[in-house]
Amino acid sequence: MSQKSKILAAVDIGTTKIVSIIGRKNENGKLEILGMSKTPSKGIKRGVVLNIEETVSTIRYTVEEVQKQTGISMNDVFVGIAGQHIKSVRNRGYINRDSYENEITRQDIEALINDMYKIPIDVGEEIIHVLPQNYIVDNETGVKNPIGMSGKRLEANFHIVIGQIASARNIEKCINRCGLKVNQLILEPLASSISVLTEDEIEAGVALIDVGGGTTDIAVFFDDVIRHTAVIPFGGNVVTSDIKEGCSILTRQAEALKIQFGSALGDLAPEDKVVTIPGISGREPKEISFKSLAYIIQSRMEEIIDAVLFELENSDCMEKLSAGIVLTGGGALLRHLPQLVKFRSGLDVRIGYPNEHLSSETPEEINQPMYSTSIGLLLKGDEILHNNNKKADIETEEEPVASEEPKDLKSRQRSGIFDSIKKTITDIFEENDARM
Repeated sequence: MSQKSKILAAVDIGTTKIVSIIGRKNENGKLEILGMSKTPSKGIKRGVVLNIEETVSTIRYTVEEVQKQTGISMNDVFVGIAGQHIKSVRNRGYINRDSYENEITRQDIEALINDMYKIPIDVGEEIIHVLPQNYIVDNETGVKNPIGMSGKRLEANFHIVIGQIASARNIEKCINRCGLKVNQLILEPLASSISVLTEDEIEAGVALIDVGGGTTDIAVFFDDVIRHTAVIPFGGNVVTSDIKEGCSILTRQAEALKIQFGSALGDLAPEDKVVTIPGISGREPKEISFKSLAYIIQSRMEEIIDAVLFELENSDCMEKLSAGIVLTGGGALLRHLPQLVKFRSGLDVRIGYPNEHLSSETPEEINQPMYSTSIGLLLKGDEILHNNNKKADIETEEEPVASEEPKDLKSRQRSGIFDSIKKTITDIFEENDARM
């Protein structure tokens, strides 16, 4: 979208829903949502596109809907990517600079980041994000921003997010078939974190857990730096599937049961309450107790939580999470889930709403955990455009100085040499004429 007007557009392609959203930053730096459209997704499983045609039709519906709402034409959009193919690695890179005297510039950091895109990865994979964690300048560690410092050797530790090329290309193909262009693919837990986490939490140490329909996304922060990301290929849909099989009912009935009467803690469910489900095609109705339903949900949620805790242990930050865990995504609204997560992890838990950067005029139905990723895509997109503009400004300032001055200097030098030769030759001929 147009960078001057700060109009931003994003498409969140999830397992359960597809959201198209348009917004802009207001004069106070808050995000103002201009329009949003969502529809149940088709052709997607666990964050991966499996049916191009179905996915394109659902994306096109939301895009046309949001364009009608706002009267704004969507051109290029920021798009979220997740799925079980996503993995992250850590790496360290360095560059040796020409002189101690020259200050470290943004170009030096860009060169260091660009080198990370060349690291060896498996066949069929590509690097999605290169995220600097901290810098080292001539063995001086813990530098967060080295620009302006002097030093010969610049090093950095990086968090690198890797995904399957085929999955990324399928997402781009779906967007392109809707007449749009992908500005950049953004890892969904990064988008969710920017919309729900506070600066204090990111400094103190926090784990964001985004419980979606097909995946559970994780992002771990400590000391203002991202430390770990992961995508677990289980989400709210497997809970719905367990209820369907355990109670022998339809999927839509299982989903309604989970949302309206479900609980993540069986011990807190009332023993004397039951819900009656209509029988299939005129058969006898079924009675399901609240307690049985809760124990089915608890069993699967404990499995997902254990997978999350395994990733937190791998991040080497489990003991540093002073701000505990923030739950977001549609699955975060499951009754008693924060209590279960707190019981299993021993950490403080809260539900994250994407109101941290939203303007006060935002409708309440948008300020919900299920839209954390969608809103985060706009916020992350604004950050990317801002950084690109700064980079372009620096290049524009430096290019004339580097290219034009030496050229003019050489021209003047050549002109002076030619004038000198011409004068010498003229003097010789004049001297010969005088003798004759």
